[in-house]
Amino acid sequence: MTSADSNGYRLAKVHGKDVPWDPSQIRQIQEHPCFSANACHAFGRMHLAVAPKCNIQCNYCIREFDCVNESRPGVTSEVLSPEEAIKRVKEVIVDFPYIKVIGIAGPGEPLYNEETFETLRLLKEEFPHLIKCLSTNGLLLPEKVDLLNELGVSNITVTMSAVDPDIGKDIYSFVNYHGKKYTGREAAEILLENQLEGLARSVELGIITKVNTVLIPTVNDDHIVEVAKKIKEMGVYLQNIMPLIPQYKFADITPPTPAEKRAMQDECSKITKQMRHCRQCRADAIGRLGEDVQEKYYQKS
Repeated sequence: MTSADSNGYRLAKVHGKDVPWDPSQIRQIQEHPCFSANACHAFGRMHLAVAPKCNIQCNYCIREFDCVNESRPGVTSEVLSPEEAIKRVKEVIVDFPYIKVIGIAGPGEPLYNEETFETLRLLKEEFPHLIKCLSTNGLLLPEKVDLLNELGVSNITVTMSAVDPDIGKDIYSFVNYHGKKYTGREAAEILLENQLEGLARSVELGIITKVNTVLIPTVNDDHIVEVAKKIKEMGVYLQNIMPLIPQYKFADITPPTPAEKRAMQDECSKITKQMRHCRQCRADAIGRLGEDVQEKYYQKS
């Protein structure tokens, strides 16, 4: 049974012990539209597309840097420099004062792009009151998480769709780790080891963590419960089970139906807290979930 504090929030787990959330952490949940189903109706987020390069190749991922007609992870209308990103934040929060969260989610891997860290430094200086979040594949998280914490990142999402390398090897084409390219089971082992180490350190630092798990029929659909068990054991706050968007090497896989996704969420909810309101956002998304305004905004810039 999940422990909870007087506000109903599951207690953070640090070194195996339940630790109550402090007021700043509760705010970082209550005002973050991805971490709170209630927040998505009142507050918005802005994703800064400053990270074009990626160090792994998922078999379901195609990145697009000049894309206006798709709404999915990995696409953006344009890639911004850190300075352009800060300028845009200044303009957007005037137009959309309900924006409470600034996130970096690609279109590549944020931790593989130095522009991410320069953007975070500028955000910390210019907008200390806004919640900072970041999405990552987790490969470089163990060596970057302390820096992220110093730069004010309070919420981290790791995309982790397997906790068994024999399944992971079918999800990733390759992993580029410290300049060397790995494939097959070895690639999956390296990625998983770093994901788990990075998540453990994030939880230890008091960063609010979420794991995105892509539901891929015939590949990991019989394994996602094991992912839920592992992240519950580690103290991860939230799991987000996302349906496969069939493309690239998985273009011929039939995605799960909404009913199949709900059934998986229901099963995993017996283990750990589930996000059920995800919209699988673009890397340049602006606005409330499901009410994006980035097209109008980019058109006027």
